[in-house]
Amino acid sequence: MCGIVGYTGKQSVVPVLLEGLHQLEYRGYDSSGIALQRGDRLAVHRRCGKIRVLESDLPKRLAGKTGIGHTRWATHGEPTDDNAHPHSSEDGRFAVVHNGIIENSDPLRARLVEHGVHFASETDSEVLAHLVAAADAPTLLERVRLALAEVEGTYGIAVIDAESPGEIVVARNGSPVVIGIGDKEMLVASDVGALVRHTQQVVYLDDGEIAELTPSAYRVITLDAAPATKQSASIDWSEETYARGEYSHYTLKEIHEQPESIRRTLRGRLDRRFQAAHLGGLNLDARELLNFRRIKVLGCGSAYISGCIGARIVEQLSRVPCDAEPAAEFRYRNPVIEADTLYLAVSQSGETFDTLSAVQEIKRKGGRVLGVVNAVGSSIARACDGGVYLHAGPEIAVVSTKTFTSTIAALALLALHVGRMRDVSVAQGKRLLDALDALPDAIQTILDAEDEYRQMAKKYAHYDNAYFIGRNLGFGVAMEGALKLKEVSYLHAEAYPASELKHGPLALVSPEVPTVFVLPDDDLLDKNLSSIEQVRSRKGPVLAVTHPLGENAERLAALADDVLEVPKLHEYLDPILMLIPLQFLAYFIALERGCDVDQPRNLAKSVTVE
Repeated sequence: MCGIVGYTGKQSVVPVLLEGLHQLEYRGYDSSGIALQRGDRLAVHRRCGKIRVLESDLPKRLAGKTGIGHTRWATHGEPTDDNAHPHSSEDGRFAVVHNGIIENSDPLRARLVEHGVHFASETDSEVLAHLVAAADAPTLLERVRLALAEVEGTYGIAVIDAESPGEIVVARNGSPVVIGIGDKEMLVASDVGALVRHTQQVVYLDDGEIAELTPSAYRVITLDAAPATKQSASIDWSEETYARGEYSHYTLKEIHEQPESIRRTLRGRLDRRFQAAHLGGLNLDARELLNFRRIKVLGCGSAYISGCIGARIVEQLSRVPCDAEPAAEFRYRNPVIEADTLYLAVSQSGETFDTLSAVQEIKRKGGRVLGVVNAVGSSIARACDGGVYLHAGPEIAVVSTKTFTSTIAALALLALHVGRMRDVSVAQGKRLLDALDALPDAIQTILDAEDEYRQMAKKYAHYDNAYFIGRNLGFGVAMEGALKLKEVSYLHAEAYPASELKHGPLALVSPEVPTVFVLPDDDLLDKNLSSIEQVRSRKGPVLAVTHPLGENAERLAALADDVLEVPKLHEYLDPILMLIPLQFLAYFIALERGCDVDQPRNLAKSVTVE
């Protein structure tokens, strides 16, 4: 997702904008720019490349009190200086930054060209600047409202006008916009991370809302010009939580934060009196929960994969049929929404466009949907009927690590919550709660073996392809392990259920294609060892992530080239422990291959466009 920042107040605006843009770097971008009011004109500076390129190009004396900034990830038009934001009207009076996609930009552009407008970029976003300039209205707020009435698509925008000093107008439809309330200053951003240094009080815009910001106040209206009443909220995260600290990358920091992120997810939710889980945010009583006959989990990317693992846990523990599906596929197949199905929307950011659209489709058809999200106050959290916040803390690296494992923990809590209302015994509940209590310390023992994973990565970094294999819950671990490797190291990796090996994938097994086996010590161990034998007979290198296997350890040692052991804790929590070595492996292989770990190419942290 692209990033937006804006400021109006008493401070010099350029440092505020640049600092905000740096806070949004983690989302991925290929160009950046700022626009600020300077007397009766606007100064606009844009450059392709990293923010430091923009900074080096700025005049040394660039003063102003009001401005907007943007980091762009190319959608319409290549990453160039001309396509970077902010975009200006032809006379230079108006400047716009935009996240999202204007779906009817082509006919709007054609109409504007017919009226003599000359475009300076290939982007859909530039259309907005010219529409604002062409609007016949006395105020900037009304100009923006009239312009947006002609637009189809998604947007989060911020607009400034050379003739409206100290004023910023912002609007949202499907792309987040957050207003920060300061002391005689107002800020705006697409993410609270860009605001935490300046304020802890924010207002989240909803779709179809427009706001006018001045240093001393804000006013919100709808696209129909009706006034909108908004309540401010407090940000739970501080500036320090966004710092990288002693770690070389945010990815490594967030891998190491998993014991604490799990503790935060579990805090206050382990009900020892009834050996159950306490989830007050569901907004469902016991009778309502018991009336649901099926549960469906929706998500995208790592959120979908965590949903796959969570769905297995929910079904196996609570005995309620549960499955997971990619949110984008769900929303486009005209799904049948059943009154006795409970839907779960999983998203780290709470802004994932496809997942939010699926939530809206479910609610439009009368379904009940809960959110499992990390970002408090996010669009998905506010759109759902209730849910579970992960409280994992900010995740800055593009790839998901700590929020993935916290999501599985949260879904295990939900499984226990539902299961204890059905036929899960007190003893079963206690066993899972004891394991959840022990989970952070078990994770720490794996983190302490970091050097082992670093050395292992050197051995496997030269390969260009890999398989990840697992069964049951282990298949979800294999899926996420393969995804992590693809995301950060650009090494091609595929995940398959072990039972599918002989149905096609074996054709590609060779000495040049290593296979990573997720090998828990469970009832399927013998079958999994037989699958390893199939790979070894074709001279494929094998790396096994497993538990201490006792009498089977020698058999595995004879089959596998390398073995990584993790503690055995509980069958429903073992996927968390078995994944962490694969996170380390992806991270260190990426370093060996010289890849940008925190900001992998072509990826964004929160995908808010289709």
